[in-house]
Amino acid sequence: MTAYREVKTHVDDFLVLFDFFREGEATEADVQAQYDVALQTIEKLEFKNMLRAEEDQMGAVLKINSGAGGTESQDWAEMLMRMYIRYCERCNFKVREMDFQKGDEAGIKTVTLEVTGNYAYGFLKSETGVHRLVRVSPFNAQGKRMTSFSSVFIAPLVDDTIEIDVSPADITWETFRSSGAGGQNVNKVETGVRLRYRYKDEKTGDFKEIAVENTESRSQLGNKENAMRILKSQLYEMELQKKREKQAEIEGQKKKIEWGSQIRSYVFDDRRVKDHRTNHQTSDVQSVMDGDLEAFVKAYLMEFPV
Repeated sequence: MTAYREVKTHVDDFLVLFDFFREGEATEADVQAQYDVALQTIEKLEFKNMLRAEEDQMGAVLKINSGAGGTESQDWAEMLMRMYIRYCERCNFKVREMDFQKGDEAGIKTVTLEVTGNYAYGFLKSETGVHRLVRVSPFNAQGKRMTSFSSVFIAPLVDDTIEIDVSPADITWETFRSSGAGGQNVNKVETGVRLRYRYKDEKTGDFKEIAVENTESRSQLGNKENAMRILKSQLYEMELQKKREKQAEIEGQKKKIEWGSQIRSYVFDDRRVKDHRTNHQTSDVQSVMDGDLEAFVKAYLMEFPV
C-alpha cells in the first residue's frame, strides 16, 4: 500500500500542476519534470510487481567461478565480482564475502558472496549462467583479442523458516588452512571447511556432487554452519528450477532458463554488451561494468516473469 500511495501522490501532483499550467501558473518544464517523476514511480512499482514469487523477496548467494583461460579468465571473474558489488550498492543491498580464492597471478578463481536486502534474489536471479568477455587482453604480449568465460550462480539465501532435508550420510567434510585475511590464526589452524554433498540426479540417475567452501570465519564451527546454509540455498534453487521447467512444459514455452548456458556477451572493443536471452543490448560498456544492470534485469523479468 505504501508504494501505491506514493504513485497516487505523484500522479495527483502531476494533474494539479497540469491544471496550473493550463491557467498559466506553471511552466511546461515544471509539468514535464513532475510527469517524469510520476512515470518513474509507476515503472518502479511495475518492476517490483514482476517479483511475485515467494523466493524473490529473499537474500541471495552469489557465486562466481573463473572458466578455462588462466589469468585472463580469473581477471574477468574479478571484474564480474566488482560489477555485482557495485550493482548491489546501487540497490542498497549488503554484501558479505563468504569464500574467496585468489588467482594465480591476477584476479580470482572463485568467490562466494552473501547478499542481503529486500528482493535481493529477485533482482539477481537473472544473472545465473555463463558470461563471455571479448577484449584485447592486457596479459597477452602480442596484444591479441581474446575470449574468456566465467560462470555465475545465484541461489535464494535460505533461513530457519525454510526446511531443507539434508542427510548427514550424504555429506563429507574436509578442513584446510585459510589463506585470506584474519591474522596469524588462519595460517596455523585449519579453520577453512570444504563440504561435499553427493546426490542422485533424477533425470540421468547418475550421482553428482556439490562442493561448498567457506573461509569467512576464524571458527571452524562457524564456517561449517555457513557452508551448510550455502548448500541448502543451492538445493532450494535446484528445486525451484525443477518447478520452472515443469511450468515451461505446461505453457509450451520454447525458451529455457537453465544453468550452464551462455547468457551475456561483453565485447569491449566493439563497445557492446548483449544479453542473448532477451536481445537487450547497450553500447555503454563502462556503465555496465560499474554496476548499471537495471535495464538488463528488467528486460529479463519481462521476458521470464516467473
